[in-house]
Parts: sequence; structure tokens; C-alpha cells
Amino acid sequence: MRTVAAFAVIAAMGSFTHEASAQGKYYPWCARYDPYSIVCGFDTRQQCMETVSGVGGYCQQNVMPPPMVQSRASGKRKSKRTY
Repeated sequence: MRTVAAFAVIAAMGSFTHEASAQGKYYPWCARYDPYSIVCGFDTRQQCMETVSGVGGYCQQNVMPPPMVQSRASGKRKSKRTY
């Protein structure tokens, strides 16, 4: 019974695909606390404003552009030609 359960768990784990990019998520708003402390991790200006309220700092738009989306390879392999 354990082997059947273990096989089911392994099969379920293998069926999931992960679409995580190497860059992570892009956040358009940043909180700046001083000249050296900046945190770009906010989806909206409101989220940023709520974070800096009470601790000081201000919100600004992220100066880095969003990452460009790269198209994925087709997965087809070109056959090697033999001459």
C-alpha cells in the first residue's frame, strides 16, 4: 500500500509544471526610506504609501523597466545533416 501511495505522490509531483522566470515578478512601485534604502516590492502606489506611513520615506515609480518577455524555444530539434 505504501508503494502505491508513494508512486501516486511522485506522479503528482511530476505532473506540475513551473513557469517561474529567473527574474521574478516586476513591481512598478518603490518605497525609498533614505538615499541608500529602497524597496521595490509594491503593485500599487496605495500599498507603498501604507508601508511608508509612520516610518518615513516616500514612494516613487520603479525606474527599472519591466523585463522583456522572451519567446520560448519551439522544442523541435534540428536534425544533423550527414554529408
